[in-house]
Order: sequence, then C-alpha cells, then structure tokens
Amino acid sequence: MRKALRWLLALMVFIGTLSTAGAATAAQSEPDIKDRLLAIPGMSLVQEKPYPGYRYFVLNFTQPVDHRHPSKGTFQQRITVLHKDTSRPTVFYTGGYNVSTTPSRREPTQIVDGNQVSLEYRFFTPSRPAPADWSKLDIWQAASDQHRVYQALKPIYSANWLATGGSKGGMTATYFERFYPRDMDGVVAYVAPNDVVNKEDSAYDRFFAGVGTKECRDRLNAVQREALVRREPLEKRYAQYAADNGYTFETIGGLDKAYEAVVLDYVWGFWQYSLLKDCGTIPADAATATDDAIWDSVDAISGFSAYTDQGLETYTPYYYQAGTQLGAPTIHFPYIEKKLIRYGYQPPRNFVPRSIPMRFQPDAMRDVDTWVRQHARHMLFVYGENDPWGSERFRLGAGSRDSYVFTAPGMNHGANVAGLVPDQKALATARILEWAGVAPAAVKADPSAARPLARHDARLDVRDVEREPALRP
Repeated sequence: MRKALRWLLALMVFIGTLSTAGAATAAQSEPDIKDRLLAIPGMSLVQEKPYPGYRYFVLNFTQPVDHRHPSKGTFQQRITVLHKDTSRPTVFYTGGYNVSTTPSRREPTQIVDGNQVSLEYRFFTPSRPAPADWSKLDIWQAASDQHRVYQALKPIYSANWLATGGSKGGMTATYFERFYPRDMDGVVAYVAPNDVVNKEDSAYDRFFAGVGTKECRDRLNAVQREALVRREPLEKRYAQYAADNGYTFETIGGLDKAYEAVVLDYVWGFWQYSLLKDCGTIPADAATATDDAIWDSVDAISGFSAYTDQGLETYTPYYYQAGTQLGAPTIHFPYIEKKLIRYGYQPPRNFVPRSIPMRFQPDAMRDVDTWVRQHARHMLFVYGENDPWGSERFRLGAGSRDSYVFTAPGMNHGANVAGLVPDQKALATARILEWAGVAPAAVKADPSAARPLARHDARLDVRDVEREPALRP
C-alpha cells in the first residue's frame, strides 16, 4: 500500500513538472506584444512609452482613403494602444478629434480593468490623406476606419470589446455601432449630441432659459451683452491682440465677425465647461465692470483665439462635418437688443476655407437616430444636467434592448458614470462589466455591488472635460 502511494506521488510530481515546463515553454514562445502588433499588415510603430503595469504604443495604421474603393489611395491613421493583457477586455476609445499620445485610461477602461485602443479621427492631422479629398470625410468612412482597426486587433485581443467616447467621440462610437453593430459587445457614449433636424433648435433656447439659477444666468447674460455694448474699444484691443500674436481672420471674414462669434459663445461656453459654483467668478455688475474685467472673463471662457485662422485650422474637419452631416446649433439672445447683434450664430460654412466645398445631408442624423430608437442593444448614453449639448440627445425607442440614457445631476460636458445618482451609477457599472464579460458573480446577483475593477490612477484616469473652444462638442 505504501509502495503504491509512493508511486502515485512520484507520478503526480512528474506530471506537474511536465505541465510547468510546458507552460514555461509556451510563455517563452509567445511573441512579445509589440511584435504581435507590428506583425499586423499596415501597422508601424511611432513610439513606445513606459507606464507602470502597462505597455503603451503610438502606432500608424494604413487605411484606405475611400473604403468603398480601397485601391484609390491610402493614408496613415494614428492609433494608440494601452496594453494590459490580451486576456482582458478591450475598450475602443474615440475622441472625434486628434488622439492624445500621452497614456490615459477612459472611465470604461478603469471599470473593466482592460486594454484601451484609441483612434485619431480621419482628416485631423497628421491622419489626413494627401491630397485631401474632403468628400471622403463622413461618418460611414470614419466608422469603417474603426471597423478595420477592430478587425486587425481582434485576433490579438480576443476578449470582449466596448466602444466609448465623449462628445463628438460619443457620437462617433454611436455611428460605429449603427454601421457595424456586430463588432462591439457594448457602447458607452458620453454627452453625445444628436441634432436630428438641423433647422429646429428650440431645445437649446429652452435650456438656456432655465439652466442653473436666475442669479447666475443674469450675471452671464449681462457680461455677454456688455461685451457687445463695448464693441468698439474691445475690438481695438482685439486688433492689437491679433497683431501681437500673428492672428488673421481670412476664413471667418474679418475681425468683427470673429469678435461677435467669441462673445456669443460666452454663455454656452460657461455651462459647457463650468459648474454652478463657478458663477462667483463672473463679474457681478457688468455695467460697472472695467474693460479688463469684461475682456478677461470672455477670453477665459470663449477664447479670443478661437475664430482666428490659426484657431480654426485644427478644427476644420469638425466644422466641415457639422456643415455636411452632424448639424450645428443656433440659439437666440432675447436679453440682447437686436441692434447689438450683427451676425448671430454663424453657420459652419463660415469656419471652413471656401476652397473646400460643402453640401448638407439632412438624412444622415435622422438615419442614426432612427436606428438607435429601433435597434440599440447594449448601449449606455450619459449626459450632464447643465451641459447645453445635452439639449438634443439620443433617446431610446420600443426596439432598443438592454440600453439606457442617464443624466448626471449638476454636471457639465464632463459628465460620467461616477457622477450619476447611486442606483444609476451601480446599474451602469454593472452593465458595463456584464457587456465586457467580466462581471463578478456578486455583481450578477446584485448590481448594487458593482465597482470599477481597477484602482483609480490620478495620472491615467482622465476625469476632466476635454477642453475645446465653445460650440465644438
């Protein structure tokens, strides 16, 4: 009996040794993640940056200029990969503009403790075809960019994928789901505008009539009006400011148009980026405030460089899309005398060089809106109560399944899951974990137990709203 036990024990040790050796051999033979990424056809390395617990890569990926006709030229599209482990879920992040090359982790990535792939939107430099055929900048072509990146990376990152993005990035994640609904296992879209009928913008006027408190609204309205009352002296200052910085105004058509555009962005810009508690920074009595105080307040919120040629250049692709598919808001100013407003909210056409042709496609947003209402599955939309961009938002319909629209009380354009009321926060976190395929048993049994799986990292976890000039989502 003892001999048999000794023999069995020896056999188990032998098998364990073989298993350990086999695992070690497999681990040694598995290619490095950088090598696996660079083995993808069309993928090239720009830079690898160290970050504790991750590998971080800045890459270029060869994309067709026109996905309908791939043979008609290519361009290099910049992407970044925050690599944790190929066994973890992957979050596909789109900002809708340029991609940051500094390591960061979006909220869903922290929640699921996963990898993150971030994509630069086509036509934002350096991800712009040369020569630039602007007719190839549309939401379907951009969604097809994402689809090809996903197809290239899915064999490496084989676990579940979630799409996410904020503002224009939230719109981008939604359009990706509309055109390629089988790619992602879930979508988390933050503060995503949804301008279904471009010419009907009364929702914005209703928002500004009731947002915050009357005291705060009155302060903001008074400063905005006073900046128009003092147009002549402040425009002289603007001209000197432009000369000192080498700014020009060819695209918008002159300094006067640019000045009014900056001033009319002021109230919108405050609510987009600030909170109700920040009203104390606004001059309390605009009529008696100095020119410096009016200038400084408008510049801090709207930015006097925004509508210069130099300020507009970076955002030409956005304004092109706003004027061809996305739509753009128009609001009114009942507290400002008509004689003080010369141009009103100017259309996107004014912010794009005239050499670039534009034609608006009114059916593009209606198509997406209808699809979301009828087919949304595993989609979460998060809005901020005090964010003007949430005035026209995505809504669910009878055809949607396991999808949600939540509003974070008191929050601005930086609204997130963490800012939701407790029961919605828990539910949203639980659904994100479930869609990613990593929900613990305790969360499946009780969604109120849901928590992010990764610890907060102050450097990685971006919580502030991505700062852009007002009137850009």
